[in-house]
Amino acid sequence: MGERLAIEGGTPVRSQLLPYARQTVDEVDVTAVAEVLRSDWLTTGPKVGEFEAAFAARVGARQAVAVTSGTAALHAAAFAAGIGPGDEVIVSPMTFAASANCVLYQGGRPVFADVRPDTLNLDPAAAEAAVTPRTKAIVAVDYTGQPADLDELGAIARQHGLVLIEDAAHALGATYRGRAVGSIGDLTTFSLYPAKQITTGEGGIITTEDEGLAQRMRWFRNHGITSDHRQRAEKGGWWYEMVFLGYNYRLPDLNCALGLSQLGKLDGWLARRRDIVARYHTAFADLAAVQPLKVLPDRESGWHLYPIRLDLAVLRVGREQVFAALRAENIGVNVHYIPVYWHPYYQAQGYRKGICPLAEEAYERLITLPLFPAMTEPDVADVIEAIHKVVRAYGG
Repeated sequence: MGERLAIEGGTPVRSQLLPYARQTVDEVDVTAVAEVLRSDWLTTGPKVGEFEAAFAARVGARQAVAVTSGTAALHAAAFAAGIGPGDEVIVSPMTFAASANCVLYQGGRPVFADVRPDTLNLDPAAAEAAVTPRTKAIVAVDYTGQPADLDELGAIARQHGLVLIEDAAHALGATYRGRAVGSIGDLTTFSLYPAKQITTGEGGIITTEDEGLAQRMRWFRNHGITSDHRQRAEKGGWWYEMVFLGYNYRLPDLNCALGLSQLGKLDGWLARRRDIVARYHTAFADLAAVQPLKVLPDRESGWHLYPIRLDLAVLRVGREQVFAALRAENIGVNVHYIPVYWHPYYQAQGYRKGICPLAEEAYERLITLPLFPAMTEPDVADVIEAIHKVVRAYGG
């Protein structure tokens, strides 16, 4: 008989909750932000361009445009891609709502195509089958940090005259067939939210090789105005022109200073994420009920998330009970993601359950385990112990 589960009155593996993700901020980061606070420019200042240049260099892109969030990055990319009313955009359902919402912001219609069963990334065959004369773009999500099938999706985009937007919110530091994510898609968007590989507090960034698209996005983040306050101050002028309807998506220098500081630590943090993942892979290899996603040999994940799929055929309970039991052990598991079109807003727009059966079946079995660089070896051991304890108690 195994150890009694915490949810049934037993002693939990941990005394305090271990979150699924957490930022790391040190005194170097604090000093970088404090220096900006003492400067003349808290926003639209020199740190924005410095951060953009450093980020572009890190991912091998010609241009990078910083904005206020990963959602703003997707919106700016959708605008730059020319998405408008009547346009269709193919999107994965296995993602956060923003990947599809950015299409709605521009008046387009998301068309959800199913995922590969092994990686849960957008299936190129399903994406191609969804192309119609109204299709304008493909939004390919790098789920968990593993790049989508970018060459195949890029070929489909070129064949049909579409724009490939890579939603790399999970994938900073990832590589695909020897190329860095950020240098492949027509437009690649990143999130700089605290749970991600690096953070600016809130923030996002778009990379592209196209200088014209980058310029449009810089104007878009500034109300559609072709100059910002600092540019006018340097010229000693006051005149500005709004040439299209944009938004206030400017990322302040405060945030960019934090991003610059964090970017220098990215390689070490990625290595730590890979170490934890390797521990998980080894530890769960003997559990029939635990199925990690497949990692393809021609790409390296950024490992934002570590989801497992439960084999419910060998368990006496469903995902909800396993989730609750792990939470009771103070392991802060999560679920990524509810299929986007299951949300009430999308249901009200006429989307129906059943359109992407592989994504839906996977969702019913998914649980995300804690993964972040500041996890200690005892933290990792606690996750492993709790998974074994819960799964074995329920028959797996």
